[in-house]
Amino acid sequence: MLTCVALLRAVNLGSRDSLAMADLRAVVDAVGGRGVRTYLRSGNVVFSTARDDPRVVAREVRERLVAELGLDTPVVVRTAAEMAAVAGGHPFDGQEDDPAKLHVAFLAAEPVSELVLPAGSPEGAVVRGREVYLHYPDGAGRSKVTAAYLQRCLGVELTARNWRTVTALAEMARDTGE
Repeated sequence: MLTCVALLRAVNLGSRDSLAMADLRAVVDAVGGRGVRTYLRSGNVVFSTARDDPRVVAREVRERLVAELGLDTPVVVRTAAEMAAVAGGHPFDGQEDDPAKLHVAFLAAEPVSELVLPAGSPEGAVVRGREVYLHYPDGAGRSKVTAAYLQRCLGVELTARNWRTVTALAEMARDTGE
């Protein structure tokens, strides 16, 4: 069994794309997920599956969300090992004491374009494979480097999580066992 972390983009942000976590667990269960657990209300789910390709899992979850709930949103899946590698260290960790100012954008595929930050922006970004490690010294809420900006710039679907969520999901996935 493969342990996976599925990350949905932009659910339960205000009144936009409302999704009950019980419905999300039911969807993941319906595509063969076992031991399905959600984290927070922002579309984070940890589970085991007999599937061996996380891209297939992501596609199946997204298709089922559309078919059953009418919700079409990007779904990015990482294995427990991939999440552990991401959580192993943030390149800006030594520069920032507040983990709320550290984020990771999870890309659905390798970027097709180079990341260029807006001129004069205080943010830092490091692209490593299918992740973008972000530092928002003034907070993410005021930044022009949004998920939508990153997606346009890199040319791939993505979803972002703060560092606390990343490390919590990696721990949940580790505890589920791969």
